[in-house]
Amino acid sequence: MSRAEQPSRRAVLAAAVAAAVVSGAGPAAADTGAADADQAPTLVDYHAWTTYDDWCRGTARGTRAVPGSRPGLAVGAALGSVDYTDPHTGRTAAWEYGTWTSPVHKLAVPATEAIASWNAYTPAGTWIQVELRGTYSDGTDTPWYVMGRWAAGDQDIKRTSVDDQKDGKSAVWTDTFAIDDATTGLRLASYRLRLTLYRTPGTKLTPVVWRLGAMGSDVPDRFTVPASVPGLAQELIVPRYSQEIHIGQYPEYDNGGEAWCSPTSSQMIIEYWGGRLTPEQLAWVDPSYADPQVDNAARFTYDYQYKGCGNWPFNAAYAATYQDLQGVVTRLGSLTDLETLIAAGIPAITSQSFLSGELTGAGYGTSGHLMTVIGFTAAGDVIANDPNSPSDPTVRRVYQRREFENIWLRTKRYNASGNVSSGTGGVCYLYFPARPTARQRTALAAVGVR
Repeated sequence: MSRAEQPSRRAVLAAAVAAAVVSGAGPAAADTGAADADQAPTLVDYHAWTTYDDWCRGTARGTRAVPGSRPGLAVGAALGSVDYTDPHTGRTAAWEYGTWTSPVHKLAVPATEAIASWNAYTPAGTWIQVELRGTYSDGTDTPWYVMGRWAAGDQDIKRTSVDDQKDGKSAVWTDTFAIDDATTGLRLASYRLRLTLYRTPGTKLTPVVWRLGAMGSDVPDRFTVPASVPGLAQELIVPRYSQEIHIGQYPEYDNGGEAWCSPTSSQMIIEYWGGRLTPEQLAWVDPSYADPQVDNAARFTYDYQYKGCGNWPFNAAYAATYQDLQGVVTRLGSLTDLETLIAAGIPAITSQSFLSGELTGAGYGTSGHLMTVIGFTAAGDVIANDPNSPSDPTVRRVYQRREFENIWLRTKRYNASGNVSSGTGGVCYLYFPARPTARQRTALAAVGVR
């Protein structure tokens, strides 16, 4: 069974939802007819810095833009050194550092939420920190919020989100910036991102960041969403991995396999794109365990503050540690968006929550679960590799289109106790090549990713 979503991630959103229901601001009657994609309002703004010119436009202090086929940002002449005490080990060490601050990005969608994601190379002896600072629609500014302290490995620091960040108007919940009370009309109007690159003092080591972006969104509160019209019958051949066969393995990483839906889903798509680990990289895993690459994914997506493997940006960053892969976290608006991606050969990882009776054939309920969408049947139903399956061969499932679309895209739902809880509103991870084909670029651009 998939682990219930940690309360620290969305507790504030659930509280706001409940308040809206109590105050009578419940949902309007759902439009269950076909959605007109041409008339759909823009709800999501994903923006990223990825090109050499992008890196040159930011404010660099101790960092430098790196040209080439995959331009990035690296440490140049470091600004100095600073001590960092790892809250999860108690170890204090000095680190040289440099910073880069993006230009201001004005959101096309003044947002109630924002999620940063990044792709980086962090050799041993290096790590990065990602921060966000925004301007509200009332003209005031947020503080600099830490959106993640990250390294591909775990030998130097323990990758971590940061709790207890708030200013009375907004807060960061694990990996998500959220306005405290969206019913007031307050929104995030613009933001900047700041990178801090760290390395062992006196060395020439450096992290290299290839992609830095954030998704801002203002998805309306809704228990149901309009139905989309089926438009594609196609299935991608994606490896099938069960999280359930890993139950009891490495409980230090979120109690073992029963909670590994996110890294298991990530590993499926990583291998779809050809990502492989060497025997040396997997040597730490007990050789009696099947699919050791899933254990590896759990270890190297684990967030030591969240105490789980479900940190969305950490999964995208893990995918990008594989050669020639990129990963982003965004939101999509309908199954039509997923069809656009599938048609271009790009599977997606979706995040959803549901009661056991809301998704026919699943056989379980969950307050937070990731699965991989790999295609659509001739009737338009969703073909998913669902890691919450008893074995690898049973991972492939077909779920009813209307049910799947609603549980994935809604922002409000009733939990098993009959209380109002939050939904993810279409969150997904997209992993794709560092150099996409023209068709893949067109499909990604169609869902707002460039």
